[in-house]
Amino acid sequence: MKKTVLTFGLIAGAIISALMGASLVLADKIGSAHSMALGYTIMVASFLLIYFGIRSYRDNELAGRISFGRAFSCGILITLITCICYVAMWEVLYFNFMPHFMDGYFAAQIHKVQSAGLDVATTAARVAAIEHSQQLYQNPIVNMAYTIMEPLPVGLLITLISAALLRRKATSSVASAGAALT
Repeated sequence: MKKTVLTFGLIAGAIISALMGASLVLADKIGSAHSMALGYTIMVASFLLIYFGIRSYRDNELAGRISFGRAFSCGILITLITCICYVAMWEVLYFNFMPHFMDGYFAAQIHKVQSAGLDVATTAARVAAIEHSQQLYQNPIVNMAYTIMEPLPVGLLITLISAALLRRKATSSVASAGAALT
């Protein structure tokens, strides 16, 4: 399983990293809503390799049979490798080339709270919480934790679907022998 997981995880990681880097160039031009949709589309496209990785493992190493648990294990490992590549790419891009990329996001969140018509105390508390998150985001460890939470749920969902679709139980020798006699 190790070779399959590494191969498909690193290919998916290279795809998601390259496409994420390329999409950041378009982020300002297409707006935040379209940019988010593009980002999740890239994630889904990259995570499709989970399906192919599990299928390759099942067909090439397990003689066409795989349990849901083993398929899930293979898929989640591919997901984790892909997510690590995604996070590594984001850390390099964010801290070296665009350290103020998230400023617009946090400013939009503050504006949304301020224009929500809440009382002064609630607005001040929520703005303070957003500003605190903005400060925390500058810490690479916190930044990594936030960043991995973007692709991980997508990869987990695709892993669950792929494991369910690709599982195949071993046929019992009694059923096989009975089918051969008829």
